[in-house]
Amino acid sequence: MASVQSSARPKTARKPAAADAAFSGSNIAEFTRQQELDAYRMMLLIRRFEEKAGQMYGMGLIGGFCHLYIGQEAVVTGVQMSSKEGDAIITGYRDHGHMLACDMDPKGVMAELTGRRGGLSKGKGGSMHMFSKEKHFYGGHGIVAAQVPLGTGLAFANRYRGNDNVSLTYFGDGAANQGQVYESFNMAELWKLPVVYIIENNRYAMGTAVTRASAQTDFSRRGISFNIPGEQVDGMDVRAVKAAADKAIKWCRDGNGPYILEMQTYRYRGHSMSDPAKYRSKEEVQKMRDEFDPIEQVRNRVLKANMATEDELKKLDASVRAIVAEAAEFATNDPEPDPSELWTDILR
Repeated sequence: MASVQSSARPKTARKPAAADAAFSGSNIAEFTRQQELDAYRMMLLIRRFEEKAGQMYGMGLIGGFCHLYIGQEAVVTGVQMSSKEGDAIITGYRDHGHMLACDMDPKGVMAELTGRRGGLSKGKGGSMHMFSKEKHFYGGHGIVAAQVPLGTGLAFANRYRGNDNVSLTYFGDGAANQGQVYESFNMAELWKLPVVYIIENNRYAMGTAVTRASAQTDFSRRGISFNIPGEQVDGMDVRAVKAAADKAIKWCRDGNGPYILEMQTYRYRGHSMSDPAKYRSKEEVQKMRDEFDPIEQVRNRVLKANMATEDELKKLDASVRAIVAEAAEFATNDPEPDPSELWTDILR
């Protein structure tokens, strides 16, 4: 038998995902002074909360998995600035920032992280599984991409009820390669469902650069075969996020079907607390912090435009730290759930 030559293409060297530390140019929203300060405060709250969560995890007060949102704060902040009461929010396991942006009680979020009675899921969900019907927040999902068909279902419910609410369905670049995402895309466009698919492309998924794991690295184009429009957005600039979210949400409210937003962002920490992130250099991470940090961008604009003084921003920071400290204190001292709680919320 003749030998068969391998038809595999030769391997070629690829640049790291953030080698050039460049983001797509985006339209930006014009913010008022109040909008700038509101965005600054929310992103700062998320940053300080996540820093404290990391500390508490290191102290053994938080068990299991813990995925921090540090670096990505502009994404959920900008999108939620465009949403209205009644819009549904659903995301994956990097979810603490989304809860805070939905105005969920920081004490309840932190208490859930520590498995306490006052947690938003009664101490039974932990970091990855929190819900709030009151705030229209439907999780926190630990299975990669599981939230995408669920978010599509939330959009179907809104269309069935005849309201103008939109489903804001967040997932990452790693989840974007899951098959259930494309089944959801197909149904959403077929039925013209009001869902904005927000792909938080932090460039490394669990630890593999998008250039090594994705044949199509422009995630805004992932809906082309389903006729779903999409665009790339500078996810480190909250104004760009807000402008893109305004457009996408209006598209959905007007009955045009789904829309895809690829938020080009970056996480400073590892995938989870157990990830040393050796797949990228310290210099790369520092460059992103120095040149693109979403909070520093707002801070610099506010100071340059004389919207606030250094002292005013320091006071704002102090007030945020006080909120986080109070949440940590509550989450440390709140009682654990009664063992009988194990038998509640179970479908038989």
